[in-house]
Amino acid sequence: MDSAQFHASLAQSAPPAGMPPLLEALWHDAKGEWARAHELVQAERGAAAARIHAYLHRKEGDAANADYWYGRAGTRRPDCDLAAEWQALVDHLLADDAGTKAPMST
Repeated sequence: MDSAQFHASLAQSAPPAGMPPLLEALWHDAKGEWARAHELVQAERGAAAARIHAYLHRKEGDAANADYWYGRAGTRRPDCDLAAEWQALVDHLLADDAGTKAPMST
């Protein structure tokens, strides 16, 4: 899947079958389903999950919790807006076929 296909999938009512959980979390976030996105990312481990967890709490407006998760991911809160952070996370995960590679610091 590439970025264009991922964005096109947002027109559907459900994520594509077999989408890796971290990409699925970002898919649900884009659909306005923050709680489902958070549920998915909480079930995952590693730096990539922590990075997306941080983004979700930043979006929620909980800066302290977000900063905790950015620290767990080994990075700091980015200076970009939320839309740019979301896109960078999607692009980075799409570059990894399994969708599990540790995201970069945005």
